[in-house]
Amino acid sequence: MRVVLLQDVENLGKKYDVKEVADGYARNFLIPKGLAKPATEEALQWLATQKEIEAKKAEEDLKKVQEIASAVDDQEIIIPVKVGEQDELFESITAQGIAEKLKELGFDIKKTQIALSEPIKELGEFPVKIKFEHNLEAEIKVIVVEEK
Repeated sequence: MRVVLLQDVENLGKKYDVKEVADGYARNFLIPKGLAKPATEEALQWLATQKEIEAKKAEEDLKKVQEIASAVDDQEIIIPVKVGEQDELFESITAQGIAEKLKELGFDIKKTQIALSEPIKELGEFPVKIKFEHNLEAEIKVIVVEEK
């Protein structure tokens, strides 16, 4: 029996795939649980419209992410920190701290998006990559200065 998957089904396929499955599997498991519906002519037409809607949503989402990435790209973020006698920092700069600073500037960036291999532990300028959906990246400059 041919079915249209309404959700991702492990070991079978992704949402909106058309798959050939055993009749019993479709009637007793997939259809009653709302995971699939029979691939009738009407269902295939519905599937085509759903794919168009998904494509439009993905395109709009990509545009939004591109706008955010281009706005964040090349930003300079100054983070003042307390410094000891030999210019050692009393605290290290982490992805969380950078995300908070970006939030203050109006960018909604999560700490998981910030590619920081290890916390910054010295004064200076550091390039930091920010990863977005759709494999987009932006690079900001984090400037760590002594708090006056």
